[in-house]
Amino acid sequence: MRPALHFTARSGWINDPHGITWRDGEYHAFFQYVPGRVEWAPGCHWGHASGPDLLSLSERAVALAPGDGDDGIWTGCLVVDGDDVRIFYTAITEPDFGIGRVRVATPEGDLGGPWVKGEVVVTAPAELDLIAFRDPFIRRDGEGWRMFVGAAGRDGTAMALSWTSPDLRAWRYAGVALERSTDVTEPVWMGALWECPQFVTLDGRDVMISSVWDADVLHYAGYAVGGFDGDRFDAEAWGRLTYGEGLYAPSLFFDAEGAPCVQFWIRGIGDHDAGWEGAHSVPYRLGRSGTVLTATPHPDVARHRGPLALDGRVAGLAADIEWSAPAGRLTVRSGGAEAAVVDKGDTDAVVRVGTREWAVPVGEAVRIIVDGPVLELSSSAGVFSAVLAPAGDDLSVEASAGSLRVYPLG
Repeated sequence: MRPALHFTARSGWINDPHGITWRDGEYHAFFQYVPGRVEWAPGCHWGHASGPDLLSLSERAVALAPGDGDDGIWTGCLVVDGDDVRIFYTAITEPDFGIGRVRVATPEGDLGGPWVKGEVVVTAPAELDLIAFRDPFIRRDGEGWRMFVGAAGRDGTAMALSWTSPDLRAWRYAGVALERSTDVTEPVWMGALWECPQFVTLDGRDVMISSVWDADVLHYAGYAVGGFDGDRFDAEAWGRLTYGEGLYAPSLFFDAEGAPCVQFWIRGIGDHDAGWEGAHSVPYRLGRSGTVLTATPHPDVARHRGPLALDGRVAGLAADIEWSAPAGRLTVRSGGAEAAVVDKGDTDAVVRVGTREWAVPVGEAVRIIVDGPVLELSSSAGVFSAVLAPAGDDLSVEASAGSLRVYPLG
């Protein structure tokens, strides 16, 4: 079963979204793609899709593929500086693909390509004893640019390394911008490698958001809040953004209105008989409440709503649910059978799908998006996802307490 609004590839494996860009009246979304497989393999491509919003994407031709010295085209970013458009990606070679190189590609035409590979512009610093190096992210730095790359030290230190450039061409190593030992577990454990470390300023404070990786196990999205002085990031607080087993690989981007946003890879969504695996979340706008990072479903989600379902019943398998209650139970049914149950308390909820259940921190107001096999739950305390198996072709939602609004999505 495919979701209707969450992006999936026609066939093959997908994981990290990246390079999401609003340009010339549409979004361009790139992603890790392994054609012809339903399992990950090192020989990743950069897939490409575009559309008026990130819930209405159409898959396009592959942007970048292995070859020309690359055994795999791993995660990176897309930078626009006027008419100068560049992809910076992780180029890997087998068998030691843990240590990547940062390589550039430019389009012959617009973002639809074709893309032409250029030089390797950054390599791992020789003076650091690293077991992993990948995932460049670039942002403005005064009149120039700053690149951050995730790295893992052999001693268990997760790092974000940085480089500076006046022109996106020549890069100077600026040192370790942020580091933390995997032995530190409070208030949140941040692993041995930060995959896709990305930096953004929210309401005057700097935030680093990343994927938490350790020993080839993908965990969740975490973050640091603090200040960046131009060389070092001083982390004042650490937090966890995602829960459950689905959401990983947050991709930071700026929407059509210039607001900072994020989109995730959702693990576990696929149909191997139909030849595809992997989905992307709905987009979220980022915010900050003190030292807590928040993620709210993007306004584009609400633009896909139909009329309010006064009885909580929706024809079809896509719904946008708003529920506010200090405590209570919310039940989602399909074909008369329970698809998901949320038992909510003041600060925590237990989500149950079939025989599986998860404890998730929540605020008083909860937003739940159901789209076929996908459930996403978000609140001021974080974001969660689970895989559903709807029994019918309809949805009905009821809550034991509080305010409930249910809208069909299409």
